[in-house]
Amino acid sequence: MTYENLTVDLADRSYDIKIGPGLLAQSGKLIAPFLKQKRVFVITDETVAALHLDTLRHGLAAENIEIQHLAMTPGEKTKNWAGLEKAVEWLIEQRVERSDIVVAFGGGVIGDLSGFAAAILRRGVDFIQIPTSLLAQVDSSVGGKTGINSVQGKNLIGAFHQPLLVLADTDVLTTLDPREFLSGYGEVVKYGLLGDANFFDWLEANGPSMVTGNQANRIHAIRRSCEMKADVVARDEKEHGDRALLNLGHTFGHALEAATGYSKRLLHGEGVAIGCALAFELSQRLGLCAQEDPSRVRAHLAAMGMKKDLADISGDLPDADGLITLMGQDKKVSGGKIAFILARGIGDAFVEKNVDMAVVKAVLTDALAGR
Repeated sequence: MTYENLTVDLADRSYDIKIGPGLLAQSGKLIAPFLKQKRVFVITDETVAALHLDTLRHGLAAENIEIQHLAMTPGEKTKNWAGLEKAVEWLIEQRVERSDIVVAFGGGVIGDLSGFAAAILRRGVDFIQIPTSLLAQVDSSVGGKTGINSVQGKNLIGAFHQPLLVLADTDVLTTLDPREFLSGYGEVVKYGLLGDANFFDWLEANGPSMVTGNQANRIHAIRRSCEMKADVVARDEKEHGDRALLNLGHTFGHALEAATGYSKRLLHGEGVAIGCALAFELSQRLGLCAQEDPSRVRAHLAAMGMKKDLADISGDLPDADGLITLMGQDKKVSGGKIAFILARGIGDAFVEKNVDMAVVKAVLTDALAGR
């Protein structure tokens, strides 16, 4: 089977992202060149293991690669100190050596957790990403960000640890719950909004067909998202500048995730989607973008059947001041100031560290009043 290939250019740490159907079946021949011993150590979750572990096992067995696996409890609440301890202690029990490879086989939670475990085990063990959710395929598996959540906020504990390879098998997306697929789409649409207006135009026309299973359009959207992220990461691996643009929607979204206890009330990509809408609303009120831009963002999210407003989140939320306090724990806070990703228009985002917080409060107050 054929697949798309692109490279994250990081000099001697460059790696390939392979995108297409049937990659689990080809995993043995794709992973074998990286192995010093014919074995891998797979960290996954119980849901992914039940659906796809046998396919991965058979793909690896074709090259006589042995597999040991640990299946974690699914969900964001595994991405914490207890989950990290379980993963690391299991790897130590398996006598993983520094020359071995850990495989992160799952969505964003598993990718972040496994990558961080690999980063700290024996002061650094290599790992490979095999993302099984749309969100992980277009975003979290690429770029080397790994970590866990603190009770104080999301992704506050972690390390940069680049994978050796990313295998994005688009066949596994057929088993995703529709809500999980749309959560991942929140990250896809982010790429169009932050830096490619033509891609956003394409998504407006073709996004609905992705939901109904159009394989070619799914591959195109994943490739374009990964291309954009790879380009930014190559310029700014450790997020000192341009890479912060990839956090469009995340300052609001992470606060909302914390406010909902990292629960099923709000999935990560849903928070990003609502956050993008709020970022464009904030930009418009600051006089940066046209009045119709926030409406266009919300209209597309609505056409996709996605959450787009605070009113779409069930249960109680903190007031505007409470949400701003949660934003204050964001990783992008510098000198006590919250950095926002704002936009001059669709496809034209930028980082702003001096935002009038009275306007932010007004945007949140009005959004809460609409609930």
